[in-house]
Amino acid sequence: MLPHLRRVRTPPPLLSRRLPSGRGATEQPNNTGEGDAALTVRFWVALVITAVATGLFGDLMMVVLFNVEHLVFGTGPGDYQSHVERASALHRVASLAVAGAITGPAWYLLRRWTPGEHSEVDEAIWAGDGRLSARRSLLTGLISEVAIGMGASIGREAAPKLMGGVSGSVASGWLGLNTAQRRLLVACGAGAGLAAVYNVPLGGALFTAELLMGSMALPVVLPAVATAWIATAVAWIYLPQHATYLNVPAFHFTGSVLTWALLAGPVIGLLASGYIRLIGWVSHHRLTGAMAAAGPLLAFSILGVIGIAYPALFGNGKDMAHRAFLGQGTLLALAALFALKPLVTALCLGSGASGGLFTPFLSTGAVFGAFTGIAWSMLWPGSPVGAFALIGAAAMLGASIQAPLAGLVLVLELTHSGFELMVPIMAATFVAAAIARHIDGYSIYSARLPARH
Repeated sequence: MLPHLRRVRTPPPLLSRRLPSGRGATEQPNNTGEGDAALTVRFWVALVITAVATGLFGDLMMVVLFNVEHLVFGTGPGDYQSHVERASALHRVASLAVAGAITGPAWYLLRRWTPGEHSEVDEAIWAGDGRLSARRSLLTGLISEVAIGMGASIGREAAPKLMGGVSGSVASGWLGLNTAQRRLLVACGAGAGLAAVYNVPLGGALFTAELLMGSMALPVVLPAVATAWIATAVAWIYLPQHATYLNVPAFHFTGSVLTWALLAGPVIGLLASGYIRLIGWVSHHRLTGAMAAAGPLLAFSILGVIGIAYPALFGNGKDMAHRAFLGQGTLLALAALFALKPLVTALCLGSGASGGLFTPFLSTGAVFGAFTGIAWSMLWPGSPVGAFALIGAAAMLGASIQAPLAGLVLVLELTHSGFELMVPIMAATFVAAAIARHIDGYSIYSARLPARH
């Protein structure tokens, strides 16, 4: 065979001869060789193990979260926020005080008993060798879900994301994968953990590729997609198959919404940069040692007192965002939630608590869109408030994670709505993410990386 007709991809394809033109398949930029993270048979076996385990761990974390919510605030009609609203002021403060009294010492003892064991999935992928401690990660995640169920303002996705990464780390060890393969599999597991608990397989795959791996090349996208859909399907054993945010209307495009999106995008980008800096600061200066044992008690109790007036601040913010998507809430109430949610979330993280930021930031963007949308509609009426909330959520999420494609797809999958708003959603998300990148470039994940010693 003539040299220019040989296939030179690594590993080589089954067909060894090029097309008659002699041009290579790898001239398509995403179809290059797999490099050190070769997609071997052992890798795919490890991937299936990772995906199944991730789906099951996602179910476990949500079983813990939902049962704690029901134990503390009861069951019955309505969402979690409704249950919190029905609770007395004393009940609200007491639930968070007890949460701090339990989880603060638990996190402190866990960190003291497992020194040197890694439980930060982003650090393991970006700067480590992909190895994660199974016991420290599992216990960290369980404690986090208990805290959220009792009202702490942190995201519920951190635990399933972490356990997805752990599943990839353990499976890689079982099957003897190399470091590059392990990092890729840990990233796939982490994105699949997010996908499983929110029923967003496409968004989870994009989260893996765009954010965790920083590559849309086929050797990354293929395993990312496979892990996300398998984990999501497995999680259906316990979790529902419908959208996370139900009954969000199919909003229609209007010139008013597009104009607002173009004006709001830069503002959201500025806000996201400030919030990310705040998260980075509290993450670096968070309480440590014995102080961290008592920190959550104080921080959570302060949140409980604020929650007497604003019960929507309890938990990760899911119901706060949902009501904004449905167009519920007054201008003043939404403005207060927009101002307070990032602050109480930073307060909880700074106290030494472990948790995510995905939904707190999404909900902040949603209520920003809702309250500014109400004000905007006074000048240019005719568009529903929920449309502004949807665009605000996508723009804030895309800017805060510095992955605009994943951010907007996640919001579309979470709501099963917004497709007619695609142009204004893309416009706001692009502008917000570009502004945040130009100002600073950190994301809510890179801002939390620990200092190098």
